[in-house]
Amino acid sequence: MEERVEKIQNILKKYGQEHILNHYETLDDIHQKELLHQIERIDFELISQLYHHTKKQEKQEKDKITPIDYLDKSKLYDDYKYYENIGKKAIKEGKLAAVTMAGGQGTRLGHDGPKGTYDIGLESHNSLFELLSDSLKEAGKKYDVTIPWFIMTSRENNEATIAFFEKNKYFGYQKDKNLFFFMQGQLPMIDTEGKILIGEDGLIKQAADGHGGIYESLVKNGMTQKMKQMGTEWIFIAGIDNCLAKMVDPVLMGLAIDKGVTVACKSVVKASPQEKVGVFCKRNGKPSVVEYSEITEEMAEARDENGELLYGESHILCNLFHINIVERMGEDPLPYHIAYKKATYINKDGNLVIPDSPNAYKFEAFLFDAFGQVDDMAVLRVKREEEFAPVKNADSAGVDCPSTARELYKKFHHLD
Repeated sequence: MEERVEKIQNILKKYGQEHILNHYETLDDIHQKELLHQIERIDFELISQLYHHTKKQEKQEKDKITPIDYLDKSKLYDDYKYYENIGKKAIKEGKLAAVTMAGGQGTRLGHDGPKGTYDIGLESHNSLFELLSDSLKEAGKKYDVTIPWFIMTSRENNEATIAFFEKNKYFGYQKDKNLFFFMQGQLPMIDTEGKILIGEDGLIKQAADGHGGIYESLVKNGMTQKMKQMGTEWIFIAGIDNCLAKMVDPVLMGLAIDKGVTVACKSVVKASPQEKVGVFCKRNGKPSVVEYSEITEEMAEARDENGELLYGESHILCNLFHINIVERMGEDPLPYHIAYKKATYINKDGNLVIPDSPNAYKFEAFLFDAFGQVDDMAVLRVKREEEFAPVKNADSAGVDCPSTARELYKKFHHLD
């Protein structure tokens, strides 16, 4: 043990992070072991590079942003049945798996627990997890197949999520047979001097690495290997907070298969040119998503000859991938984006610091940054009221909140 600690001390000294062990002796055995384990898992070279990026303005080449082609699901007409039949065949053959990204907590909703356990206020009081499982099971009955369900949790909510599923008898699924849990990656938070923060528990304060970590997490946790053993060829990935997410969509699947693309994404048209959402585009000729902060007013207002916005296809985090491209995307981490956040921590004197303004950097990857690895993708516009009811904010926000999601869900399922 002493040899292990000494080796770790040398690593920390090399990177100027010796403070991490300042209060090691005050921890109990369990926390001591966990802290050492945390340190051994950290890529200090990466953390050093990320901190370096916070201190300099990256000189970037000017990207060429152009519109991307899309198909409107409601205007496919004869092609609708054509794509649907192709997708149905693949689904019935067991080639589809669903992945739900559920690593977040319900804190912003005033909910103490994993976000997926949140009740949006329906008469059934079903949680977000149950609403999605109902959708999957209904599709399974329709196509006479069980859609395997993979749920990405975080270290913060993994135990509570699994306990919730166990309490609810896994909503009819069978754990480790057609229901699998895996954890997303985390990265340490650092202060403005590049020092790794220590949390109230005496352990390293970490934050989830963003939804862009999904590819690496699927591969590193052996999930893509399990999928291949089950015959999976296509993976639908969506977030937990969209209670209308249609994870089993034969039209989208048929479109991807017919067009010979490895990525197919759903979009909803922007509510207005100024709506603050990322939109699909081509970036230097490759598929991408341009953030609203990157779009000029001229681009936001631009329309085609039919009066449609040139940059109007919102990315709603409902994406279908061929398993081979997920494995390729998961080989290396995506570039990390920097977020400046408020973080409570223990200082070098052992005192709790509760900041009233941002004081720390967290690093996260965005799922759509991987789109540039493919030459082309299919974008299918769907109706907002049929497939997009996000629960991101508290009701006080009045938008993308439990009350708006509840009304959309009730209307779509004719529950009024």
